[in-house]
Amino acid sequence: MANSDTSVEYGSDEGVEKRDYPVKWYRSTFFNMTILGLCNFSAPGIWGAMNSLGAGGAQSPHLVNAGNALTFCLMVVSCYFSSVMVHYIGIKGALMFGTIGYAPYAAALYTNNRFGTEWFIYLGSSLCGISAGVFWMAEAAIAIAYPEPWNKGKALGYWLTYRLAGQILGGAINLGLNADRDQAGKVTYTVYLVFIALQCVGPVVGLFLNRPSKVQRKDGKKVTLAILDNPWFEIKQTTRLFFTKRFLLILLWIGQAVFSEAVFFTYLALWFSVRARALGSLLSGIVAVTTGNILGQYLDRIKIPLRTRARSTFWVIVVLQGAWWLWATVLVTEFRDSKPTYDWVSPGFGRAFAVFIFLTAGFQMNYLFLYFVIGQLAVDEPEVIRYAALLRGSESAWQAVSYGITSVTVFAEVGAVYWNFALWGVAVLPAWLVIREFGADKVTSAQAVESGSENCDQHEVEEPPKSVLS
Repeated sequence: MANSDTSVEYGSDEGVEKRDYPVKWYRSTFFNMTILGLCNFSAPGIWGAMNSLGAGGAQSPHLVNAGNALTFCLMVVSCYFSSVMVHYIGIKGALMFGTIGYAPYAAALYTNNRFGTEWFIYLGSSLCGISAGVFWMAEAAIAIAYPEPWNKGKALGYWLTYRLAGQILGGAINLGLNADRDQAGKVTYTVYLVFIALQCVGPVVGLFLNRPSKVQRKDGKKVTLAILDNPWFEIKQTTRLFFTKRFLLILLWIGQAVFSEAVFFTYLALWFSVRARALGSLLSGIVAVTTGNILGQYLDRIKIPLRTRARSTFWVIVVLQGAWWLWATVLVTEFRDSKPTYDWVSPGFGRAFAVFIFLTAGFQMNYLFLYFVIGQLAVDEPEVIRYAALLRGSESAWQAVSYGITSVTVFAEVGAVYWNFALWGVAVLPAWLVIREFGADKVTSAQAVESGSENCDQHEVEEPPKSVLS
C-alpha cells in the first residue's frame, strides 16, 4: 500500500494533514489536470466520439472492429515498453508522443466512409496503437501522481470528464447532421473532418503540461514521476509487478470492465438507426460524466473509512453490472431472430436503448474505480508508472480480444454479450480478495485519539489477520 510519505497515496485512512501551501495557478494540480483532460479530449476522447457512433460511424461494424483489434494489440506492446520511453523523454514527452497517432486513425475512417478505402483503416489503426499505448500509460500515471491525496477522486472524475466530453461533442455534432436519418447506415463524412482537426491539436496542448518537478501541490509535496534506472531494469521490474499476486487477481476484473466497450458500441451499430446512434453517443456521455464524478466525490470522502469506500463501491458495481448484462443477454438473444432497426419513434426503443446507456455509465464507473485500485497498490512514483503501464496494457489486451471477436458476425450479434456476462461472473471473487484488503491494515491518527491514546505514534493495535495476498 502507498504510505503517507508519498505523493501517490489515494485517500487512505492514514491521517493526511491538509495544508494550504501557496501555489501558482499555472503550476497547480488543477491546471495540470485541465491540460491532461484537454489532451484526453483531443485524442482518446475524439476516438471515443467516433466509436460511440457505433463501429466508428460505419454502416457495418466488422472492418472497423478488426482495425480496432489491431490498435489494441499494438497498444499492449507499446504500453509494456512505455516506462522505457519515460526514461529517455520524460513523462511529458511520453504524453505528447502518445497524441500523434490518433489523427491518422480519424483520417482512415474519413476515407473509408467517403471513398470506401479499406487499407488505410489498418494503417491508421497501427499508427494509433503505437502511440496510444504510451499515451494511456502517461495519462494514467499523471492522473494518479499529480493530485493531492484528498483530491484524487475528484481529479480523476474531472480528467475523465474530458474524455467523455469528446463523446458528447461528437454525438451532438452527428445528431445535428443526421437528425433526419431514421434508417440504418453510415454517418455523414463531414463529421470526420471536425474530428481530424480536433485530434491534430493534441500535441500542441501537451506542451502546456508542467513537468513533475515544476508541479506545485497544496500539501507541499513534490512529484518526481521519473524513471532513473536503466531500461532493462525497468522491463524486469514491470514484468515482476505483473506476476505479483495482487495484480494477477484483478486481471479478470480489468477484463470485464473494458471488454464491454466494443460490445455495447457494436450493439448500438447493429440495432439502431443513424440518428438513434448519435443520440446514444450524446446521452450516454452525459450520464457517464455524471456517474463518474459522483463516484469520484465519494471515493474522496476521507471521513468514510477507506475500507468502507472500497468495499461499497466494488459491490455496487458488481450488482449493477450483473443486472445490466442479464438485461443485455435477454435482448440480443431476441434481436438475433427479429433483426430490428430501432429509431427513437419505434415501439420498444426505450427498452432496447436504455441498456446501452447503462452499460456506458458502468464502463465509466469501472474505469475510475480501476485507477483507485492502482493508486492503492503503488508504493512510489516509479511504481505508479509501471502499474499504469500494466493496467493500460492489460486493458488493451482485453480490448484487442473484444474488438477482434466482435468483427465476427455471431459474436457481434450475441456471443460477445454472453462472453462479457460470463467474464463478469468469474472476475468477482478474485477481485474481492484484493479489494477486501484495502484499509484493513491501517489505523488513522483520528481513530487512535478516539480510542484514548495520548500518543498516536505509540498507539498499539491488534495486528489484523495476515492477508491471503501477502
